[in-house]
Amino acid sequence: MTTDNSATGSLVVRRTPWDVILGILIIIAGFVLLGNVVFATAISVLFLGWTALISGVALVVGAFFRLKSGGFLSAVLGGAILAVLGLFMLRNPIVGAIALTLMAGSLFLASGLTRVIMAIQSRESRWLLVISGVISIGLGLWVFFNIGTATLTLLGTLLGIQTLLEGLTLIAVGRLRPPKKKS
Repeated sequence: MTTDNSATGSLVVRRTPWDVILGILIIIAGFVLLGNVVFATAISVLFLGWTALISGVALVVGAFFRLKSGGFLSAVLGGAILAVLGLFMLRNPIVGAIALTLMAGSLFLASGLTRVIMAIQSRESRWLLVISGVISIGLGLWVFFNIGTATLTLLGTLLGIQTLLEGLTLIAVGRLRPPKKKS
């Protein structure tokens, strides 16, 4: 697989032994996260809180460098909202986890309903859309009807699964790299 990027030249996907080693370590981290999903949920909420806080402060500071070029007010407002959101999540991680879980449940439900509606209009892959839509609707409803359990487990489980997939992808494919130089 080759990707052409005019700013950096041609890039190719290559796997090196270091990619395999890093992929194995990431897979181990994924199993550790899946082994303690409550811990993974807490870490993800704190990580998102700090990321939002730091990003918000950076946006506010960066807005002052754009004072005369336009967009100052929207950058300050967006940065302030992001910083307040980060502070809120850091001061109240349980409420932050509940909010994130409800958002995830809403996304599951909305995407599931969209897939089922698309299945009615589509002839191709109709059953795949229906099956994946019904599963997403079920996940969304499970989140809403079991908010206590979902808050403690959903975010950590999703983080663990994503970590596993990242490690497997790194082992299977590698990363984008410049092509090897011919001698």
